[in-house]
Amino acid sequence: MDPRAIDRFFRFLAQEYGRSAKVIVTGAAAGSLWGHVRPSRDIDFAVTLASRQSALWNAFQAAVDRASRQAGIQVNYAEDIDRWSSIALLDWRRHTTRYRRFGKLEVRLLDPVHWSIGKLSRYYELDAYDLVAVLRRQRPPLLRVLQVWARALRASPRSPAVFQFRTQVEHFLRAHGREVWGRRFDGEAAIRQFHRQAGIRAKHARTPA
Repeated sequence: MDPRAIDRFFRFLAQEYGRSAKVIVTGAAAGSLWGHVRPSRDIDFAVTLASRQSALWNAFQAAVDRASRQAGIQVNYAEDIDRWSSIALLDWRRHTTRYRRFGKLEVRLLDPVHWSIGKLSRYYELDAYDLVAVLRRQRPPLLRVLQVWARALRASPRSPAVFQFRTQVEHFLRAHGREVWGRRFDGEAAIRQFHRQAGIRAKHARTPA
């Protein structure tokens, strides 16, 4: 997603809606704005309006539809993006960075570490590619990343998705950790630290304690 295309969509949205609102961008679009650009024609975001009145939400939906057609971009949005996955995004609203203001529309980016939870929850090939590119560019401290991933695991309702998330974290650390954190990165040591943070005590435990 070209950042210029993202800006164009939000410029149209601000014009069409004409009221105050706050948007938090996630998904591939956030990855693009964090400095990694790959082909994508959709924007995912959370939105907070001035109130939860139905009339205001209906006006925003109509504005999104018009802006989407003008920009030629598909969008996916919700008040609470934590509902999009079985894995908890934790206190994601507190972990954002201001990007730009378009008229009365404030656009923020989800912090790369909290953003990475969603990528690891899905973890298709393109998600792994996005993770490597963004984390390598932003270089968040390894311990903080492991702590957030472990907290997400512990906070999520028990389901097969929890074990899947755990195995996908382990795979990412083994397969891509050195690409992000350098040649001295020890994947097995990182996995052990992740297990400690998640409260996984038994070697072959399938869910966090």
